[in-house]
Amino acid sequence: MHANQDFALRRAGRSLLAFGITFALGACAVGPNFHRPAAPASQNYAPTPMPKTTASVPGPDGSAQQFVRDMDIPGQWWTLFHSQPLDLLIDDSIKHNPDVAAAQEALRAAVESVRAQQGQYFPQVSASVDPTRQKVGSVLTSNVSSNATLYNLTTAQLSISYTPDLWGANRRSVESLVAQADAQRFQLEATYLTLTTNVVNAAVGEASLRAQINATRDMIDSQQKILDTTRKQRALGDMGDADVASQEATLEQTRATLPPLQKQLAQQRDLLAVLSGRAPDQDIAHFELDALQLPQDLPLSLPARLVEQRPDVRMAEANLHAACAQVGVAFAARLPNINISANGGSATDQMHNLFGSGTGFWNIGAAITAPIFDGGTLKHRQRAAEAAYKQAAEQYRSTVMSALQNMADSMHAVQSDADAMVADARAERAAAHSLQIAQREYAVGDISMVALLNAQVTYRQAELALIQARAARYSDSVALFQAVGGGWWNRQDVAASTGFKTNR
Repeated sequence: MHANQDFALRRAGRSLLAFGITFALGACAVGPNFHRPAAPASQNYAPTPMPKTTASVPGPDGSAQQFVRDMDIPGQWWTLFHSQPLDLLIDDSIKHNPDVAAAQEALRAAVESVRAQQGQYFPQVSASVDPTRQKVGSVLTSNVSSNATLYNLTTAQLSISYTPDLWGANRRSVESLVAQADAQRFQLEATYLTLTTNVVNAAVGEASLRAQINATRDMIDSQQKILDTTRKQRALGDMGDADVASQEATLEQTRATLPPLQKQLAQQRDLLAVLSGRAPDQDIAHFELDALQLPQDLPLSLPARLVEQRPDVRMAEANLHAACAQVGVAFAARLPNINISANGGSATDQMHNLFGSGTGFWNIGAAITAPIFDGGTLKHRQRAAEAAYKQAAEQYRSTVMSALQNMADSMHAVQSDADAMVADARAERAAAHSLQIAQREYAVGDISMVALLNAQVTYRQAELALIQARAARYSDSVALFQAVGGGWWNRQDVAASTGFKTNR
């Protein structure tokens, strides 16, 4: 009869636990359900439609670029510049950059936090064995049947505790952590995008500085020759000291521009080394403008699609989702909860008889708790969560507006810098034509050496401006690829997740 009662009670306990689990899984989750914000209604990035094609001019990097609506770009978008050294450097940077490694570990930590919270869906089971040796006063009755004052007691126990998720507090907690993992996923994508754009911009900057240094040195050589000629003419009495002093000042002004360019080049080299995970004393590839190719097709994503592509917007959306779920967590904390617990085991004063007849014990119970008075703590925590949700909504809206501005700025820069390069290219051609005329006139004795050298300096100055214009077009293209999200959705060079499926 005793065994039948034990069996009946255990069966009742299992039924009660199963009921609690079923009830919890079927219960509602309090708090607001998250809905993705509506996409921007804008259809363009300017009050009037922008040209679909940029200006063009004959010569290196002077071809027209066209905006292609809804153009899909590769995850390795930098390959569109057709530079193998650049491709290899970026691949190396992704593998060795510490910021990328840190972002990957942050994502793994976020995923593990989700899995840890999901464990709260299940009963918590623990086991213990507690051997003790005790002595009681002789005037007291001993707890054991022998009435001995000194005895051993060994207890083995299995404990089960389960809190049904009546109001969805745990589901909201998991939902919030999943959203935080999503945010970290897009933070990782933003880190990749920032790294790759920084490497490409640094390579373009290095190539531009090398060309500018070469043009500046040529200009210094020309001005030195002018100065030498001027000094000779002063010795012959054809020119005065003022002419020599003026030319000396011009030469020194040009020389003064060379050290800052050399400093910038050294710093660009340091930057490229660190971005690729190397120390500045390690050598890396050198870059020249002529070794790069300007992409002819540029992506144009309308605002509704842009918010899907931008990692920063998707991260802000995930943060908004997490804040929404936290409102439910705070609300559920103000409601009654049930805790189901069960314990079973054996206790004896003889270790060898630990699981013998008559040593068993068990208990099962449930507790209902409800907050009655807490000084307003839970109410104000809920209000704080609601305010944080509204804050996240405004931050999301701000991020979207910044993304639209970034896209518009990039498109305007592509158009304007193409126009600027056309003007600089025309100025360079005009200066080159003037130099050719001066060379012919000097050959027949119609002009002096000083006039010829001045024409050379003018040409070098125009060449320097053209170099800067060419570099600006590359930088604008990089900025546009970054503005549309960098094609992270097509990226296959690095594993995109760590096994946990976060929402996109």
